[in-house]
Amino acid sequence: MIKDFRRFEVTDPFGRTWEVEFLWQQNAISIRHSDTVDVKFALRCGAERLEKVIALRHPDLLEISRKAGRPITDPWCARLAALHLARIMEAGEDMEKSLVTVGAEDLEEYAAQLRQRATAA
Repeated sequence: MIKDFRRFEVTDPFGRTWEVEFLWQQNAISIRHSDTVDVKFALRCGAERLEKVIALRHPDLLEISRKAGRPITDPWCARLAALHLARIMEAGEDMEKSLVTVGAEDLEEYAAQLRQRATAA
């Protein structure tokens, strides 16, 4: 589990360790006319640099927050996005994409992980 969503490391399938840094989060309606919350990360492995935007669909966030009885907050969204980024990096998925949209089932799984972590603490 990621302890700090602002700065963490992920190892890809090739054994390379990437340093990940949270850059920003914003409502994508204003920048790309999408009903999502976009969370941007910078990734670095040696001299290689990448940027990834993880898009969380607002309707999915609303449904998951309703089921969980919790508000949609900036830290919660950033943590959900960080979990997805870590999973796709570890699996080597979507590495060619700079914008990755998270599916509803994945979001529910990440929200459950965050709930478990909160109750265990």
